[in-house]
Amino acid sequence: MITDICTVLWKEWRELLFQRGSLRSIMLSLLPSVVLFGVLLPSQVGHFWVESPLLLGLWGWLPTLPVTAVIADAFAGERERHTLETLLASPLSEQAILFGKVGAVVGYGWGLTLLILLVGLVTVNVVDSNGELLLYPLHITLGGVVLGLLTATLAASAGVLVSLRSATVRQAAQQLAFASIALTWIPIFGFSLLPSQVQTSLSESVMNANATQLFLIVVLVLAVLDAGLLLVAMARFGRSRLILD
Repeated sequence: MITDICTVLWKEWRELLFQRGSLRSIMLSLLPSVVLFGVLLPSQVGHFWVESPLLLGLWGWLPTLPVTAVIADAFAGERERHTLETLLASPLSEQAILFGKVGAVVGYGWGLTLLILLVGLVTVNVVDSNGELLLYPLHITLGGVVLGLLTATLAASAGVLVSLRSATVRQAAQQLAFASIALTWIPIFGFSLLPSQVQTSLSESVMNANATQLFLIVVLVLAVLDAGLLLVAMARFGRSRLILD
C-alpha cells in the first residue's frame, strides 16, 4: 500500500513539475504569490510579520491557493488526456491512486506555503531586524505547520471530489473557484448583516477566548472535515464507475 502510494506520488510530482509545463513556467506561475506574500507584505508590516499571532491565519489560508489551482487536474486532467483508463487499469489499488494524488497536491501546496513564509522571514530580517535575528516563535511555527497541513488536505479532499465528477479541467476549476469565493465571502457578508450588538458580542467572545483552546477547536474541526471528505472520496471512487463515466 505504502509503495503504491509513493509510486503515484512520484508520478504526480513528475507530471506537475515537468510534463504539465516546463519548470521555468512553473516557477514563473509561483512568482506572484512569493513576491506578494513573501516580500511585499512582510516588508510593509516589518517585525509584526514575525510576532503577530494573526500570522496563524495566513499559514492556514495560504495553502488553499496553490492546492485549488492544481487539484482540478487530478482526475479531470487524466480524463482529458485520455490517460485515466490506463491509470485505472494498472495494478495500483484504488486507495493508493486516491491518496497518492491527494498527497502530491497537499505536499505541493504545503511546501509552497513554507517556502513563502521562509522568504518572508528573510525579508523581515533584511528590512526591519535592527541587527537582531528575527525568527518565528515556536508556538506559531508549530501551529502554522499543523494548520497549513490540515487546510491543504481540506482543499485537496474537496477538490478531488469535484475533479472526479468533472468532464474537463476547466469545468472543475470553475466549480472550485466558485466554491472558494463562496466560502470566503458568504461568512463575511453574513457577519456584516448581523445587528451591531451581535457583531460586537461575537468579536469580544473571540478576542477573550483562550487562544490555545480556540486553536485546538479549529484543529479538531479541520481534522474531522478532512477525514469526512476523504471517506466520501473513497466511497465515490471506483474503477468501473469512472471508466463508465
